[in-house]
Amino acid sequence: MRPVTGSASITQLLREWSDGDDAALAALVPLVESELRRLAAAYMGRERPGHTLQPTALVNETFIRLLDAQRVPWQDRGHFLGVAARLMRRVLVDHARTRGRQKRGGDHEVIPLNDAMIAAPRLDFNLLALDRALEALAAVDERKARIIEMRFFGGLTVDETASALSVSADTVKRDWRLAKMWLLRQLDGDRGE
Repeated sequence: MRPVTGSASITQLLREWSDGDDAALAALVPLVESELRRLAAAYMGRERPGHTLQPTALVNETFIRLLDAQRVPWQDRGHFLGVAARLMRRVLVDHARTRGRQKRGGDHEVIPLNDAMIAAPRLDFNLLALDRALEALAAVDERKARIIEMRFFGGLTVDETASALSVSADTVKRDWRLAKMWLLRQLDGDRGE
């Protein structure tokens, strides 16, 4: 295995993997595995107690889906983590939908998302309602939806998110505030129906 360290090396390995170099993938996996485990732990920390999907299974399913995305023109580590965050969200939403179907509609308790989206150590919310709200936001403003996805679900910093989206940190901060307000209104409206 080649000696590799740092963000620049991760970016290089991502690009080599995109170009079809399987050895680059083998070198990349140990470098990003801890990041994916961190993302999975953040996701699972927001789930209800006793969730049937474990963080390791979430990481494994994400890796499988990332393998299908081999030909993505990776920009850098932030872009990779943004894609991984989106894939983890999809895995959890798919799992919630399957579980809901199994329960014939599920027993979803709706609790509004609050302004402490990242700071809160644990938030309980209806993942399917949040997914619907994010899809609606993406239809109106894709960038704001991606910022929520990267910051809230992926745990990316403002700078990492800005880098992944090729925008300024100030743009991320402004869109983050506006998107949170939009989502809160949307989720409160869903609860009232």
